[in-house]
Amino acid sequence: MSNYNYSGLGGENRGHMPQGPDSADDVAYKGAAGGYAARGAKKPTSKWIKIGLPVAIVAAVIVAAVLGGVLGSRAAARNAENRSAEANTNDKPGGNADANPRPTNNNNAAIGRFATATNTQFMVPIYPSATNTAAFTSPTFNASAQGWPQDPFTPSTPSATTVREDRPRLFAPQYKWDALSQLIQVDPYMRGWNDTIFANAESLLGSGPVGYFMDGGSGILDIAREIKQRIKVFGYAYRQTRDRRWADRAWVEIQNASGDGPGEFGPAEDRWNAAHFLDAAELSAAFGVAYDWFYDVFSDEQKGQIRDVLIRYGLQPGVDAYTGASANGWWRTGVNGNWNCVCNGGLTIGSLAILGDDTTGVAAQLLGLTIENANANCARGPSSDGTWSETNDYWYFGTTGHAEMASALLTATGSHHGLLDANPSFQLTALAHMYAFGPTALFNYGDHGPNKFSATANCMFLYGEQYNRPQYTLFQREQVDAAEPWSMFWYNPSVAGAFWDGAPLDGFFDDATDQWASMRSSWTASDALYVAIKAGSNQAHQAHNDLDVGDFVLDALGTRWAGELGSGNYLSLDYFTSDAQDAVRWQYYRKMTAGQNTILINQANQNVAAAPSVRHGSSGTTQGSSTVLEVPNDSTAFWTTDMTSAYFDATSVKRGVRLLNGRRQVLLQDEIDAGSAIQWRMHTNATEISIAEGGTSVTLGLDGQTMRLTMLSPPEGAQFATASAARLPSDPTPPEADQENPGVTVLTISLPAGSHTVQVLFNPQWPGMSEADFVTPPTVALDDWSVTSHN
Repeated sequence: MSNYNYSGLGGENRGHMPQGPDSADDVAYKGAAGGYAARGAKKPTSKWIKIGLPVAIVAAVIVAAVLGGVLGSRAAARNAENRSAEANTNDKPGGNADANPRPTNNNNAAIGRFATATNTQFMVPIYPSATNTAAFTSPTFNASAQGWPQDPFTPSTPSATTVREDRPRLFAPQYKWDALSQLIQVDPYMRGWNDTIFANAESLLGSGPVGYFMDGGSGILDIAREIKQRIKVFGYAYRQTRDRRWADRAWVEIQNASGDGPGEFGPAEDRWNAAHFLDAAELSAAFGVAYDWFYDVFSDEQKGQIRDVLIRYGLQPGVDAYTGASANGWWRTGVNGNWNCVCNGGLTIGSLAILGDDTTGVAAQLLGLTIENANANCARGPSSDGTWSETNDYWYFGTTGHAEMASALLTATGSHHGLLDANPSFQLTALAHMYAFGPTALFNYGDHGPNKFSATANCMFLYGEQYNRPQYTLFQREQVDAAEPWSMFWYNPSVAGAFWDGAPLDGFFDDATDQWASMRSSWTASDALYVAIKAGSNQAHQAHNDLDVGDFVLDALGTRWAGELGSGNYLSLDYFTSDAQDAVRWQYYRKMTAGQNTILINQANQNVAAAPSVRHGSSGTTQGSSTVLEVPNDSTAFWTTDMTSAYFDATSVKRGVRLLNGRRQVLLQDEIDAGSAIQWRMHTNATEISIAEGGTSVTLGLDGQTMRLTMLSPPEGAQFATASAARLPSDPTPPEADQENPGVTVLTISLPAGSHTVQVLFNPQWPGMSEADFVTPPTVALDDWSVTSHN
């Protein structure tokens, strides 16, 4: 797979995962800036960029960066070196910031963007160290501020096959386009996104169409998503300007994906690779958007070709998948993850686009199938606590498919037909995403998926409004992936306040599927302390999980000290075949227990039937309106798990983590009674590792920062040691070689069989904090932990 490039200002980061040459995730990108001004010197590149940065964000940066830059294409990067999205707003449609902007009650235009820059290392927002009482207030949608006008299409009894008469009917009806220019003038976020979208479109105008490439088991998914992304950008540029050149350029992509381009685009009998139905679904969505957004400019002949190709390669294979005429519909039943959402979403978008013009009846037939099926499956993606049950990274795929389908139904038919409320927990999934994100990156356990060319977190804009949760909107509008066409219409510009005002620092998610916790010292400080840890089931994640009960990540001082290795090679033999105890999947290092930040017993994998229990507590500290939080010394949180059931040769295994000393220190405690050898394991990118004499403490160095780990009351003979991030000699050899993990070291503590308590105290070396400022906590059994147990 060829490299993709994201170009902008402000330094350079290369890659995000140490993967083999056959990986579908070989991505390179450059820097940041544009929409925000770059501030300060560039920090050294952490290797967790390669291992811990969520691929969802990387790919989103490539294709739709709020910080400027260009669409993720081979040509785009070459054509847009040093392009800034902070270009003169007066030369962009809707971007004349000086054209008598109408004030809004929340003063968005005067205040500007909250985040002042982005971290070029991890691509996360950097907030000013200030209190802005005029802006940093409780999240709200301000009814008296300027927002979208009322949709004139309000059917009293909505039907999935009765659509609005005016075009476009999908995502952005004409009344929204009519209001868009004025909103862009007064809202700095929309103005910046608009500039970036046009920069992306301009960079692609002279490029050739996306070429066909069959990537093994991943099919043409990257290709399909890139085409979809281009159609969206060209469609947005056309409807903003009515300039025919955007329609002509979009037609080049349509012809190419129809098999009429300059090169071959798949076999004539199955150009969209319906055997890997995600591909056909994404292209169905792309053709649906093209048909609808260019409806007034494409000729009847052109629209006829789009309909014919869409039905032949997308919609009819969808009907066949539903009726059993093909074997490509496995995703219809028992799949509550991204496959069901993306497939049903693409088929629904394509069907709604051509409904009324389709003389075959296929579109209407599909709408009688996809909605009910998505309500029963896709809508069940979040567990009862809002966690996306596949993994935190697959949340991007699943929620994007879900949101696109819901939005298309809302705009085209006047109703989401149950998709937003079939699962009452769906309104919590954006909140789970917020807590899963630390100061550097996501708590990215399990697989993260291939390049997410069309998957961003912008569903949070739709969910923010639909569920009346303005904090979702406020959180996402600061993120690096916000600038793309859906944002322009899902975002409610009447939003006011700061997402962090009143937000608890701790989040606990107790559904047995995942069972995880998120604890931090600040929502807005880029150097904040952050710990996330999990228990949960080792199965029931659509075969995207690891054997990782007890796994954790830790951020402090602006970098990630304990991190995740991420996906293995998706093309590896039997990688997805099974998640049974003897599955080949568990022979790959990144998926086996040894590859996680947890306890290893008898050098063996955990039990896939594990059913751990959890307990937790918090002082309930919330952040106020200021971006600067003075954490009280007694502010704390803890989380414990009994994970005995995850091991075969243990009488008891318990793990707990708590924040100490005003959330400046972390205690990780394990209580283990096992009949075989025990090993404590933590994967780190530290470039400097110094084990003190006696072996009971170790100093890590990374990015110019220092972290010290100390064992408290260490068991006899316990010492820190280092090992390579690779399989143990006793591990079975997988059918294909593991990917290497360069720059990653495993920090270990090895103990013999028996009963042991291991307490590891993490002391980030905060600026201005002396050794005397650190505390040594008392030893308290995990069963006796409480909010006040370590006072």
